[in-house]
Amino acid sequence: MKPERKPPYATPSGTPIEPVYTPEHVVGIPYETEIGEPGAPPFTRGIHPTMYRGRLWTMRQYAGFGTGEETNARFRFLLAHGQSGLSLAFDLPTQMGYDSDDPIAAGEVGRVGVAIDTLDDMRRVFADIPLDAVSVSMTINATASILLALLVAVAEERGVPRAALTGTVQNDILKEYVSRGTYIYPAAPSLRLVTDLFAFCSREMPRWNTISVSGYHIREAGATAAQEIAFTLANGLTYLDAARRAGLPPSDVLPRVSFFFNVHNVFFEEVAKFRAARRLWGRLLEERLGVADPALRRLRFHAQTAGSTLTAQESRVNVARVAFQALAAVLGGAQSLHTNSYDEALSLPSEEAATLALRTQQVLAHETGVPRVVDPLGGSYLVERLTTDLETKARAILAEIDALGGVLPAIEGGYFHRAIAQSAYAYQRAIERGEIEIVGVNAAVTKDAASDARHPGDARPFRVGDEREAAQKERLAAWRAARDGARVDASLARLEAGARGAENLLPAMIDAVRAGATLGEIAGRLRAVFGSFREKVAF
Repeated sequence: MKPERKPPYATPSGTPIEPVYTPEHVVGIPYETEIGEPGAPPFTRGIHPTMYRGRLWTMRQYAGFGTGEETNARFRFLLAHGQSGLSLAFDLPTQMGYDSDDPIAAGEVGRVGVAIDTLDDMRRVFADIPLDAVSVSMTINATASILLALLVAVAEERGVPRAALTGTVQNDILKEYVSRGTYIYPAAPSLRLVTDLFAFCSREMPRWNTISVSGYHIREAGATAAQEIAFTLANGLTYLDAARRAGLPPSDVLPRVSFFFNVHNVFFEEVAKFRAARRLWGRLLEERLGVADPALRRLRFHAQTAGSTLTAQESRVNVARVAFQALAAVLGGAQSLHTNSYDEALSLPSEEAATLALRTQQVLAHETGVPRVVDPLGGSYLVERLTTDLETKARAILAEIDALGGVLPAIEGGYFHRAIAQSAYAYQRAIERGEIEIVGVNAAVTKDAASDARHPGDARPFRVGDEREAAQKERLAAWRAARDGARVDASLARLEAGARGAENLLPAMIDAVRAGATLGEIAGRLRAVFGSFREKVAF
């Protein structure tokens, strides 16, 4: 037998990969209890009996930059090209609770998402978009309640009742402490805002997904597939526990809980990851919370191809990466999907690149035939082995978190930061040693300087100019000058009083944005009551 061309193969999660898989590899994985039928426990094969034969996944391309008008134009462009749901990106000041004219916001206004300071900004984002017919996802966490209040106010101005709104607000503050960093307040008041949003929507917005528990950013920070599963599900359980303490039983919260996962490069591990996460979540709900109803134990998830895998070198190769990652998401049973644009390692997506990313999904949906079969990889010796191995690894990580006292003590002690940093370092070292090959970086590298440059070929990075920041500040100043200052002050005083008490803060936020209060003013009043979180650095 010829020697293998590389040292023993393994996934990034550390699972050895055999050269061939046989029935021996699935001994101990009985079909009835571990694989089952689609739409039924243990949900390994999907949460619906017919999956994409009944309904395709939602093609929800992430967009947002500059001003409300520019983002609105991009949304309408994508809808005209067949996108079936909107996903809104916010700039860093908006994510961190600062207005565009705050000194700390300088240089970041409208850069990585749209700048939202006022009710008028939100009006501009959704101008001429039927909010009662289009699902809206908002990737926002620390200021999630404020952005939802703005959306509700805009919709009701246009005659769309809040109960008719459909969509998702990410509202996942724990992963910000774990991996991303756009937090504002300490964990306890942050969890209060999360559960206030849960309670408000359960009463007022029954079609709205109140949280999208995100493993995406955890994986982007360097976690393995097993860590992505475990850390994400641990956060999900923590939210349910916080909701129960706030008087909301799991049966009130679970119907509107969704998840958000990354789709990385190692194809079969990613397919198995989704199957393992779905199976483990259903089991954890039954084991830990006593949730008996199978309908409440279904894990619904959005997937996004991995931004961290995109390369600036030979950026058009990213088209192939994204296509394979999208296929993994669909074979894993995603309910909605975002495909990254090939130029995102260089800049915000250009219109041409965003269209091609959407077309990638459409080819997958309409030309490949993949959606015609439910869980077509089910029963694969390799995939079933990987699924079970990932579930086992994720359970072991969950046991580590439990031993530390749960997610919040693990955050305070730096456990997540250390674990992710170690995995990220190991992955980068494997690339540097050539054990993990990246085309155009350390494998199949083109020597032609023109094609190997950071801005290859005719790819022209899309830039948000400084003039947009100046225009946004001027608009904000005009807004403040035109509003009723006394009404704003009174609404903010009511909000602050509510924050010092125990009332649900969403109604006061809606009143404040209607009165003309800015996002930064609302977040500032809450900072005055709740304080600010200071990260404990882990080495």
